[in-house]
Amino acid sequence: MNTNYSENNHLILVGKVVSEKTYSHEIYGEKFYLFNLEVVRLSSTTDIIPITISERLITDIDLSIGKGLEIEGQFRSYNNYENEKNRLVLTVFAKEIKEVEINDDDRETVTNEVELIGYICKKPIYRQTPFGREIADILLAVNRAYNKSDYIPCIAWGRNARFCQNMEVGTEVKLIGRVQSRTYEKKYEDGTTETRVAYEVSVASMEVVTGEEVENEEVKENENV
Repeated sequence: MNTNYSENNHLILVGKVVSEKTYSHEIYGEKFYLFNLEVVRLSSTTDIIPITISERLITDIDLSIGKGLEIEGQFRSYNNYENEKNRLVLTVFAKEIKEVEINDDDRETVTNEVELIGYICKKPIYRQTPFGREIADILLAVNRAYNKSDYIPCIAWGRNARFCQNMEVGTEVKLIGRVQSRTYEKKYEDGTTETRVAYEVSVASMEVVTGEEVENEEVKENENV
């Protein structure tokens, strides 16, 4: 089992602050805050990604709206119990942060890359859109210290989707992709709806890990959507 947690789950984001920071929680006297970071895709679509950060990392950092930041950390999940229901909440846990200049006319100044090594914990759901595009939904369990795990929803496209559709639960894989956000409508039994935001990893490349070796078969599918 891979127990190098810093390598199991690593990401780097470069984007702009688009919300004020708000208090999140406190652990052993250390306060944590939340804010949103906007990261622009090559297609000019934007992802709004929630960042969780310790007060210790922001003593000399300007988190004003519009400021450019480079954030290194992990993509994590936790369970939020509300109204007697369990909801999976995802956030970027920042470990390093620095201010950067971002050129709005140069997409090369923004970055969104995440690398995960984990285990398929639900059978991948493969489907095709009405236009024939292949998609597979994956739920990846990524080990963390102290016997914890992060459960990360991932979405694969094209050849990656075909590659993973028959993977068994428990298969260890390495994924490289980007964190993306999308809005959807949650419908309730009384007919009302609520707009929510979902976060997931859009897979760019995938490998199956076997022990200390990685199989030669690797699928890469770059999607700028």
